[in-house]
Amino acid sequence: MYITITRQHLGETFSQSAADFVDYLEKENKALAPEQQEPFFNQQQDHIDPKTVVQEIDANTDRLKQNEPKFYSLTINPSQRELAAIQNDPEKLKAYVREVMKDYAASFYRKEPVQVEQLKYFAKIEKERTYSGRDREIRENRPYRAQIAKLQNDLAKVNRGALQENPKLIQRDIDRLYKQMPHKLDGKPITAGMQKPGSQTHVHIVMSRKDVTNTYSLSPGSSYRESEAQLHGQTVKRGFRRDEFFEKAEKTFDRMFKYNRNYVESYNARKTLDKDPKAYFSKIMGLPASKRATALKLLSKTGAKIPLPNIPTSKVAIARKTLARLQKAAALARKASSIEI
Repeated sequence: MYITITRQHLGETFSQSAADFVDYLEKENKALAPEQQEPFFNQQQDHIDPKTVVQEIDANTDRLKQNEPKFYSLTINPSQRELAAIQNDPEKLKAYVREVMKDYAASFYRKEPVQVEQLKYFAKIEKERTYSGRDREIRENRPYRAQIAKLQNDLAKVNRGALQENPKLIQRDIDRLYKQMPHKLDGKPITAGMQKPGSQTHVHIVMSRKDVTNTYSLSPGSSYRESEAQLHGQTVKRGFRRDEFFEKAEKTFDRMFKYNRNYVESYNARKTLDKDPKAYFSKIMGLPASKRATALKLLSKTGAKIPLPNIPTSKVAIARKTLARLQKAAALARKASSIEI
């Protein structure tokens, strides 16, 4: 499970309204008949019009400054393995979102616990994803595309008489590079904008910065995890416990659907990977045989090659080489809990 929290983009080129973001979330619906469209929903309602979403978010901004975000975006990205566990059922995913929002509310550090009923949010299920420049497939195809582009430019020069080369040999090299390109779909090289195969269902959530009464600020982007401050002579609790939220969200999924989560799918594993790749891979190699086999299978889908966990300290050159392998594998493995697997 991969969950992201993003603040509203602000600045001279961005609107203060949620309209553009809501319109973006309607992109899949625009090509579908009304009965096939996925509506917005929240904790109580199943069918909410996008215009209502914009009106509700835009009107719930009392006392917020122009340079303060009016809403946040949460994205819940189950892996394909997690989607298979719920049979890619949108109703199960919707039920999960409603439970996760209880975890989200409980993760605010306040004098009185925040309840889910105090949140003003609207969620939307999407079923498709497209490749972007951040994806491994696009990055690994890029060197081939660069060579092809150069050869195609040479071929154009030959055709207009600006270069003396054999056009058949240039075309042969172009065809060879297309065949060697490592990532293809239906025989065609994967490019940015192509739709990803397999189950890609995920959820976008538009979350108002203010509570439903338009009185209190509930910012998950707070720089304070958990702190107290003096305000008008009173002690005020503030902060949002992100680690606690991400961990609770995983446990909620596992509890609801009896999901047997592997180590590499866990938020704790991702944190370890960021801080100490050596410890991360050592942990994997120390798992029981069946769990280790599953972990390695999941990681193989990211293209990561598992390096030896023990880096020799006596031989500097070997240590550097092994560390380089470790860092490369770590970069690829960071996708292990994303929707790709």
